[in-house]
Amino acid sequence: MNVLILATKNCSHRPTLEKSLNDLGVTYQLVYVEDDPEAMKKYQIQNSPNLILNDEVVFRASPTKSLPSNEELKNYLNR
Repeated sequence: MNVLILATKNCSHRPTLEKSLNDLGVTYQLVYVEDDPEAMKKYQIQNSPNLILNDEVVFRASPTKSLPSNEELKNYLNR
């Protein structure tokens, strides 16, 4: 499984998402949109952070949506 966090460098929620994935023992790649603007276009990123599994965005942050719980993360990972 390919797990990717796509975030801005100043995203205050990214460390929390990283900690949750680390707690679950998930190996992931972190890409900053500032370093890879093509990824931002490819995945139509507007907010940060975003969780991408096997090239599919499964979680998009928004001003009204909090980060996924560990249970939600497990559900995403078990698809």
